Amino acid sequence: MDLFTNTHRGCSVLDLAEFYANCAVTNGVVTSTVNGYKLRFDACELGELLGVPSEGFDVHVREDKSILGDERLLEFTRKLAQKPHLSTSRSVRKGKMMPLHRLLF
Repeated sequence: MDLFTNTHRGCSVLDLAEFYANCAVTNGVVTSTVNGYKLRFDACELGELLGVPSEGFDVHVREDKSILGDERLLEFTRKLAQKPHLSTSRSVRKGKMMPLHRLLF
């Protein structure tokens, strides 16, 4: 939070509001303007800036779960929904998950 609220270190609340007001996302690239500066970055660049990995981000955003296969997806659904007798995979709301699973997602 310090990065976003400390005007000496990061950006101020007003700068952050301006960023979101001017923000657009097109084909995975974020663009915005803050104080006349044009910003442009994608998930990989943002990950580098923040020091966090971005691998798999594109699959997560598209919610493409086909890579898992039906059996594995059903296994995850049973575990996350805490319903071992499910016969088909389905989406699971975070509110229905155990606290640890909510944290992971």
